[in-house]
Amino acid sequence: MTVYIDPPRWPAHGTVFSHMVSDTSLDELHETARALGISVRAFDEDHYDVPAHRHADAVALGVRAVDGKQLTRLLIRSGLRIPARGRPAKIAATLSDRWRRHFPVHPALGEALVSRWGEPHRHYHGTSHLLQALEAVDRLTGGSPSDELLLAVWFHDAVYRGVPGRDEEESAELARRELTGDGWEPGLGERVAELVLVTLAHRPDPADRSSCLLVDADLSILGGSPTEYDRYAAAVRREYEHVPDPEFRAARAEVLRTLMATPPLFHDPLAVQLWEARARENVTREIEQLSAA
Repeated sequence: MTVYIDPPRWPAHGTVFSHMVSDTSLDELHETARALGISVRAFDEDHYDVPAHRHADAVALGVRAVDGKQLTRLLIRSGLRIPARGRPAKIAATLSDRWRRHFPVHPALGEALVSRWGEPHRHYHGTSHLLQALEAVDRLTGGSPSDELLLAVWFHDAVYRGVPGRDEEESAELARRELTGDGWEPGLGERVAELVLVTLAHRPDPADRSSCLLVDADLSILGGSPTEYDRYAAAVRREYEHVPDPEFRAARAEVLRTLMATPPLFHDPLAVQLWEARARENVTREIEQLSAA
């Protein structure tokens, strides 16, 4: 057992909470939480918040009790820790700065979009995903993306209710509405909407570089480290917490198998170089885990 818990000292909701972490993997941490009957909603990026009355149960299960400083050191050494910059409040400020730098004459739209991406039901399709996609676009374009590509990233999941197809269509319609009129180039709203709709199937026209770059940036998480990928997969599961495990596993595995049937996963040569091999390893591993479960 390599799961640890600190003393219950953090006040919230009329009680105090402990932090429970793993120094090995998020999978192990989630398994321990399930064994304790702790909801995945108590997971906060790199730890579980455990109410005081469950501390003794955790220790009885084999979770090792340590002090707060030792727990922090263990989490940092594990590589699983989410730094402050990765926390929603910090990300929101970073996103707002990015918007103002690129589109300074439309501050209200930027704030509205940051607010949309920060909605509480978004566990994966939130501000962290948006920032990662923007950073991926920067990397693929040498830091010089076009306005249409940047705006497509900002709008591609601007509407997210967990309804595949409808979310993309409503996001595209939002782009048409917000990017038409004063201060925007004619036709820009329609073009951005067209790009957003490419994320429905993630099969861009190879001759359309913007659509290829958008899809590659959207899927770049697949090529992350095993730890980053596991965090992504756990966040996706949280967004579908209402779906029973057997149903979710079957549907998720089918989505991933369909994705893997597309050779290659990425389109831009640099994206293929950066993410293709590791993405196929990560997705294959998740499919095997879903099937075994």
